[in-house]
Amino acid sequence: MTAAPRALIFDLDGTLLDTLQDLADSGNAALAELGLPEHPADAYRLFVGLGVAELVRRMLPEGRRDEATIRRAGALLMEEYTRRWNVMTRPYPGIPELLEALRASGLPLCILSNKPQDFTELTVREFFPGFPFAHVRGARPEVPNKPHPAGALALAQELGLAPGAMAFVGDSATDMKTARWAGMLPVGVLWGFRDRAELTEGGALRLLASPADLLPLLQDRD
Repeated sequence: MTAAPRALIFDLDGTLLDTLQDLADSGNAALAELGLPEHPADAYRLFVGLGVAELVRRMLPEGRRDEATIRRAGALLMEEYTRRWNVMTRPYPGIPELLEALRASGLPLCILSNKPQDFTELTVREFFPGFPFAHVRGARPEVPNKPHPAGALALAQELGLAPGAMAFVGDSATDMKTARWAGMLPVGVLWGFRDRAELTEGGALRLLASPADLLPLLQDRD
């Protein structure tokens, strides 16, 4: 038998919250301001995940990815997102119930996102008010973004746990690589922004079809 995880780290966008439409609307508003072509919302599934700078680079036309345009588009994107961040964003079905079950279990829970720290904290306060996450971490200048394992390893250290005693739950190869490189159990969710093939190729060892499927993994497993 292998011991069940003693703590969980969750990704945020695409795992706990469906933020896609607000991100897409913000990105398209920035592109429109620059007179550049917009994208269907589904295209943003592949744009997001590695932080704001990479989102901006991916949404710009290839011929407009110079540093000045990236900076301008990034500033416009954040201005738009400040106005739109909670218009369409909602927890995925089953997530509030999962978190309540986890609260009752007493298991330490953390969030590690590539969304900027201030927006990570803001969205968690808005959509999970009063929920006792042990740590809520977004993108910060002093810590490399996922898939670099530094942020996940720092959380393990702060919880006083070996990385191997923790599971990382996310919706992308970025999250699965973070888990693998940190020595944590990679758990992929199938309701998020990316698909089964990406999660499997990224190294997911468990795949969840619904939030409730996480609970059996918290028991001792073979």
